Amino acid sequence: MADIKETMDKLNECAANLDFDGAVKTVRANLADIEGRLKPSAVAEVLKKATKDRLLASFVDGADFSRGKIDESLVRLERLTGFVPGALVLNVSWGLGKVRKADYFYKRITVDFKTKPGHQFSYAAAVDMLVPAPEDHILVVREIDPVRFDKLLKETPGEFVKAVLKSYGDMSVQRLEDVCAANGFVKKTVWKAFWEKARAELRSDKRVEIPVKRADPIRIKESAEDFGDRWVERFSRETDPKLILAGVREFTAPSRFKTVSDETKAVLEDRLAFAVTAARKTDDALYARLACLVKAFGFSRPALAEMREYLWERKRFVKAAAALPSRDVGALVEFLAVDDETKGRLYAALPDLPFAAVSEIVTRFAGEAALREAVGALLKAPKAPATLVTLVAGRYEQFKDWSELPSLAVVLTHAIALGEGRQSGETLKMQNMTRRLFSDVKWLEKMFSFLDASDRAVIFERFQASIAWEASTHHAITVRMSKLDPELEKHVVKIEKKREYVRMTSRRSYALKKAEYLKLINEDMPANVKRIEFAKSYGDLSENAEYQYAKDEQRALMQKQSLMQKDLEDVKAGDFAGADTSEVMPGTGVVVAVPGGERTYWILGEWDNDIEMGILSSKAQLAVNLMGKKKGEKFNLPVVDGPSAEGEVKDIIPLSDRIREWMAVPAGLQI
Repeated sequence: MADIKETMDKLNECAANLDFDGAVKTVRANLADIEGRLKPSAVAEVLKKATKDRLLASFVDGADFSRGKIDESLVRLERLTGFVPGALVLNVSWGLGKVRKADYFYKRITVDFKTKPGHQFSYAAAVDMLVPAPEDHILVVREIDPVRFDKLLKETPGEFVKAVLKSYGDMSVQRLEDVCAANGFVKKTVWKAFWEKARAELRSDKRVEIPVKRADPIRIKESAEDFGDRWVERFSRETDPKLILAGVREFTAPSRFKTVSDETKAVLEDRLAFAVTAARKTDDALYARLACLVKAFGFSRPALAEMREYLWERKRFVKAAAALPSRDVGALVEFLAVDDETKGRLYAALPDLPFAAVSEIVTRFAGEAALREAVGALLKAPKAPATLVTLVAGRYEQFKDWSELPSLAVVLTHAIALGEGRQSGETLKMQNMTRRLFSDVKWLEKMFSFLDASDRAVIFERFQASIAWEASTHHAITVRMSKLDPELEKHVVKIEKKREYVRMTSRRSYALKKAEYLKLINEDMPANVKRIEFAKSYGDLSENAEYQYAKDEQRALMQKQSLMQKDLEDVKAGDFAGADTSEVMPGTGVVVAVPGGERTYWILGEWDNDIEMGILSSKAQLAVNLMGKKKGEKFNLPVVDGPSAEGEVKDIIPLSDRIREWMAVPAGLQI
């Protein structure tokens, strides 16, 4: 009891001297004595007595000493005391923000984020969703020292990448690109050039581990490896095939490999042979990488012929090529193509191979007649492989003299067909690449220069009929084609453009949607953060189902928050006072004659719907079919299956008082 009495004396002294910081430090330093002996409410009372600052006192209330352990409440308090006006904070969704205001009366923190100024958090939400921004965080550097930030980005891209990794943690190259683009560090359009410079710089840093596979994370090690005898001794016991691959690649830089001893080479050969065996029937891409290394370093085992045969069996080389990064595909092609027979097997597999492999094979063996004949036959087929179509269309100048190929008009027809419909996997990638080609003015102009007038008309009509392309892109490309060849104007099919209405909804539905959004950010998302922290206590995250479920839920909540925020920004609340009853539009009632008799519908905004009252959302299919119709006109009735049916507009009327009452903002809510 002596210890707790001494602690209480210190706390009372801090309270008498209004030493709030001293009181907090005393509680932190003596938690072992306090827990279980003092009530949390008593600790909170002493802390509040140690200050006359209403904000600090409100922080004590916000730390909620009435629940849980004192330690947990103290963590919340320490977090809150960092959220004073002017402090920089981080949020997983909105990045860096600056605290604008801390309101002790309403217990709210107002933070200005770049994309979300003036966002308010309750104290509980602030504790769960905000963290003080470290001084060396890359976002903080950009905020407080933009000159240093720009110098780091432009002059030493490798150091910049390391700063990003230290700020956000280890991540894959793709994730790194997404983070840099999302924060406006490096635009997607210049990422490739930036990453090439950064990677070259990082490769000379022994503390940085750049993975072979893009999906694996880049890591910053605590210390550099010297690859001495101790490393070789440790490596001789390595049994993980992936680590063996990484170790051999890292160790065997050309300059180092020439000078290593025969004993060390024997260790490398032994471990590679072990890894090849371990990768059999488990990871075709890993097997292919290892096999290529065995060949590259001239090791005698495993036998090259044996490894090639394994990759040929069951088309394992196809699966391997699909999983390999582009820079490794060339080595695989070189490994497999040792004579005319094996080259022929590669040519026959062109429809199954990914774009990187197809490009490598066609480029490497472009001078061989067998390859040209194989490519020509595939492109002359009714449905040509998406990879070949994309390759030939995108680089047509390299192929225009190939007599084995069909005409450019045929190739472009295949490309237009590829741009249509829903695709997946490698075909989806090819579809996106093809769509970008048609949106490229210079490429399109070049293609038209290779076509004669009749073929340009054929391609124009085929593209114009391809309604599966995104509407605005399709229209822009059609206009561009007609400008390249004004004669195509006579082939333009005029399409009646439907009237577009402002995105709108009733005040009632807008208020309900906003209330749902506020519940999401102030209750659901903070609760999810607590579930994640709780799940972490279960241990190993890789096998922690509760943690994985909570993280999946977090991603879903963040996506929902983003979509709801955009909807609330894009859709306007209104009362449809300006609706004109000369035709059906949002804000009108419509009396219709249908096979069951007459019915009255009230067409309102996007989020308005009440079946019992006959209220239809303007996005409902029946409402869409009625839009723009005048009295006496026919319209199609939506059907799930069975024969189609028609209805007739009998009358168009203003909204009734009952409907206008329904549209009012519910009590307790606000827009």
